[in-house]
Amino acid sequence: MDRKDYYKVLEVSEGATPDEIKKTYRNLAFRYHPDKNPDSQEQMKEINEAYAVLSNPEKRREYDAMRNSFGSFARDRFRQAHTDEDIFRNSDINQIFEELSKVFGFSRPEDIFSRDAFYGRNYHEFKFKGPGVSGSGFFFFGPLGTATRSSSGSAEKESLTSKLMLKGLNRLQKMAARRLGIVLPERGRDLNASLTITPDEAKAGSKVKYTVYQAGNPREIMITVPPAISEGQKIKLRGLGEEGKDGGKTGDLFLKVRVRRPFFEKVKAILKG
Repeated sequence: MDRKDYYKVLEVSEGATPDEIKKTYRNLAFRYHPDKNPDSQEQMKEINEAYAVLSNPEKRREYDAMRNSFGSFARDRFRQAHTDEDIFRNSDINQIFEELSKVFGFSRPEDIFSRDAFYGRNYHEFKFKGPGVSGSGFFFFGPLGTATRSSSGSAEKESLTSKLMLKGLNRLQKMAARRLGIVLPERGRDLNASLTITPDEAKAGSKVKYTVYQAGNPREIMITVPPAISEGQKIKLRGLGEEGKDGGKTGDLFLKVRVRRPFFEKVKAILKG
């Protein structure tokens, strides 16, 4: 039997204000949107249900009374007393999904909720569709980092234009996210360090020990040095940079290769210089 408490599902306290409930829901809807996380559809359904109840003063009062009377069985009792249509009637979930779809390029609300896998074949007849709903007008037209190559003009120009365009779109998205109270994940910074190896290791390639200092926790790892690597080349260690914020990915660590030269070669180079 499913006894999930609406407050816990929505990650808010029992005394949360309507503004706090809406702000938290926007963040959760962004994080678990089916376009962003295809495997989180069930979780998104639970979050939608919890928000539809807690954002409605009358339904929230009724649910709170059931919590006082039935404890952990409150949600089951509430579900027995209300149909899906009752729970979602007059909810502003559609408006919130519309905001997300316009800003972040997600599917239109009516596309999301008409998916059979999301709420079932019969559910979308009454769900969240309201007058004036439209999914057009996205700020963001496609996957980040992609650009269509044209037969006219140089690829370099298109690459620069795409970068400037994406930078502007990202800025617009960040501004909109702040306005909506959404916390966007931030990727951790890339870090740079050096790796000193011997001439033989540089020539033939090898495995060398390296100490990583990540989050103040030093640990030794083995690095594969490819053969014929040159002085100044970099080795990328994915996910060993600075930790991300708010669910963002960890940055990478780039090691600049330094080839250790024998003492007499160093002296010779100094004299030549």
